[in-house]
Amino acid sequence: MKNYSRRNFLGSLMALPAGLWLSRYNELSASSSASKQVKITAIKVIQLDFEHDGCLLKIETDAGLTGYGETGVTSRVARAYLQDRNILIGQDPLSIGTHFYNMTTPVHPMVGPMALISGIDIALWDLAGKILDQPVYKLLGGAYRQGCPLYSHGDALRKMLDPGACREWVADMKQRPEGFTSFKINASQCFPVKSPWHPSVSSDELRKLSQGFGNVREAAGDSFDIGVHCHNEFDTYSGIAIANTCKPFNVLYIEDPLNVPFSDGWVKLKQGTDVPVMTGEKLLTLLEFKSFLDSKAVDIIHPDISFAGGFSGCMKIAGYAALTRTPIALHNVGTLVRTYASAHLSMAIQNFYKSESHLGERPVLQEMTPAEPPVVRNGILQVPDRPGLGLLLDDDFLKKHLIKDEPWWG
Repeated sequence: MKNYSRRNFLGSLMALPAGLWLSRYNELSASSSASKQVKITAIKVIQLDFEHDGCLLKIETDAGLTGYGETGVTSRVARAYLQDRNILIGQDPLSIGTHFYNMTTPVHPMVGPMALISGIDIALWDLAGKILDQPVYKLLGGAYRQGCPLYSHGDALRKMLDPGACREWVADMKQRPEGFTSFKINASQCFPVKSPWHPSVSSDELRKLSQGFGNVREAAGDSFDIGVHCHNEFDTYSGIAIANTCKPFNVLYIEDPLNVPFSDGWVKLKQGTDVPVMTGEKLLTLLEFKSFLDSKAVDIIHPDISFAGGFSGCMKIAGYAALTRTPIALHNVGTLVRTYASAHLSMAIQNFYKSESHLGERPVLQEMTPAEPPVVRNGILQVPDRPGLGLLLDDDFLKKHLIKDEPWWG
């Protein structure tokens, strides 16, 4: 105990969550003879025509095993960066911790794009699961729950100010086989919202907001949980006003009302409403989440695995959030690769809340895998127990959905 100061203790405490979740993986990878045989030979990307904010990434090895990930950058950005650097080529794919450190630490000649590193990290964990014959969630420490709880969207509700349309939407959602009971609904479904910056909300806009969310609550009763969805368009006054206007309708949270980076405005928002505040889908690292958590400016943080560092980055974020028992939700508007990655991550996070999902809304997602389409029942995605992500992709489907002039895994 000599020279063991308070600073030493706090440093050890900060490292503890990462050490726990990595211990199982380190034990398995150290004992595997495969780690001495498998080497990375290539990293490739493709862009699909239905991807909103990223591209698919594939890591190939000399053993014929392949790992898949999904980035938060386009294939052109990813390809240009990868072509200038021999990232991980010839390396042991199981040295994930070392690879994550080496990819995220250098700042010269330029900082590596975290949204690309995130996709690489996802693919490395998928590959590690296949090498070690384990699903990713087990490599991350094991399951805290059975399946991944999901939330969906109210995008199909086109006339939110019409009580009849709200009743029809509720009836439609209730008969869907996925059984979702948690939805987020855009403020812009009640009044037109100017992007990227909306003027301070008017009294008329707040009246329409109250009418719209009141209609949904009346139609749904206690059957559905409802969140208020924004896209970082509002000032602090407007964020507080929107949250408090929706409060009587028992909303779960207000998401992303203010501009993305941390500011005192987020603290004032939290102090100005009892409605839980959620943000984080475009924050890239633990360092960017830390200010929100330390200042108690949010109730729920909302990383995206394809932006916030893949499995390695998000487990660090979840571990830090767990120190204050802050729940983790996961943002996801990606393909089935990001959906399955988010699901495996959710299983291994003790303080997990729900993951966003377009399953049931976008049939194209189910068509990505020919073997075993995703199964959602009672709002919970069943997580495959196969090695890695447990996802078998259909090459013919992928080729059919390449964007114009996109080379096949070029």
